[in-house]
Amino acid sequence: MRKQFIKNIKGLVQAGEELPAVLRGQQMNQLALIENAYLALEDNEVIAYGPMNEWPGITDWRDVEVIDATNCYVLPAFIDSHTHTVFAASREEEFVDRIHGLTYEEIAAKGGGILNSAKKLNQMSEEALYVAALDRIRQIIAAGTGALEIKSGYGLSVEGELKMLRVIQKLKQNAPIQIKATFLGAHAIPAEFKNNRSGYIKLLIEELLPIIAQENLADYIDVFCERNYFSTAEMEQLLDAGAKYGLRPKVHVNQFSVLGGVAAAIAKGAVSVDHLEEIDEKDLAALSKSNCVATLLPGCSHFLSMPYGAANRLIEANAIVALASDFNPGSSPSFDLMHVLSLACIKMKMTPQAAINALTINAAAAIEINETHGKIALGRKSPIILTKEMPSLAYLAYAYTENHIQRIFI
Repeated sequence: MRKQFIKNIKGLVQAGEELPAVLRGQQMNQLALIENAYLALEDNEVIAYGPMNEWPGITDWRDVEVIDATNCYVLPAFIDSHTHTVFAASREEEFVDRIHGLTYEEIAAKGGGILNSAKKLNQMSEEALYVAALDRIRQIIAAGTGALEIKSGYGLSVEGELKMLRVIQKLKQNAPIQIKATFLGAHAIPAEFKNNRSGYIKLLIEELLPIIAQENLADYIDVFCERNYFSTAEMEQLLDAGAKYGLRPKVHVNQFSVLGGVAAAIAKGAVSVDHLEEIDEKDLAALSKSNCVATLLPGCSHFLSMPYGAANRLIEANAIVALASDFNPGSSPSFDLMHVLSLACIKMKMTPQAAINALTINAAAAIEINETHGKIALGRKSPIILTKEMPSLAYLAYAYTENHIQRIFI
């Protein structure tokens, strides 16, 4: 049995037995924090915590690792609720195209983007995809992430999508953190179906979904609801089909345009709506009355030089706001949620407290693991971050190129 006692913690973040399952509105600017605290773990399970002046002491110090966290913070590992971690190859050639003036949509129109990733993935073996993704996950954990969602969507064929989902299933079985799988066959229309959109949607519904359900390969269903990709009506058709197999929606909406996808997804029981770089008053009103999580992806905005999500408008509208990386080879080739934290504060004007809440409690809600992740409480075994010494918690976002992590408990 591993026993660890962390003492003199400058600030123990998100610790408490009565913390809410989600935070919304002005709650997001308040952060649960115990100053000058201790935390006791057994095999990574929280067995005690609180202020140092209330520490009852330890009668048996044998085999206890004592860690002095003077001037350091302890917080739950971040949750990444929107990633495309399984992919075949990088796409830096498109990065150069954008430097030369092409937009994301123009690159996609000439066969780049998602179709480029699909071509590369379908040429790669399942084992090679798994090995590459597992290595990425090791790096993701080292950067402070304690759970993540992974989407398919670079297969765009029966064989390719199943290959991706089986890789994700294997990662779920073997990675040391919790992973949720999302079926994103409706990521783009493959070239061979360019003139037969309905045929591709039929393939997803009639051929792929039954196999996915039979093999239990996905927790969620996603659709890229956007101009030049899938319409709101097509999204609704696909979400209805997924619901028959118990797949709840987590959808891409409002990256480039407002099509009514937010309200439509909420009506279909969406767990989250993701991107939201564009948003209107109807969307804000729908999210304000819903338990659907609004997940913003500032890394994508940064990399594509696009508008950032209106985090504070959403917070003022009483929405549940989360942050995620959108880690993928084309539009957000970074899994570093510390960088996302900084971008949220610098570019979206979120307070550090709101951004941390959006990466912990609310991000856990975005993949329905808030009963086990996102906070520190008795009996929980989810990963925990010990920071290096720092003057305040805001330093996490302020010093945006530093590695703040001293240790991950997992």
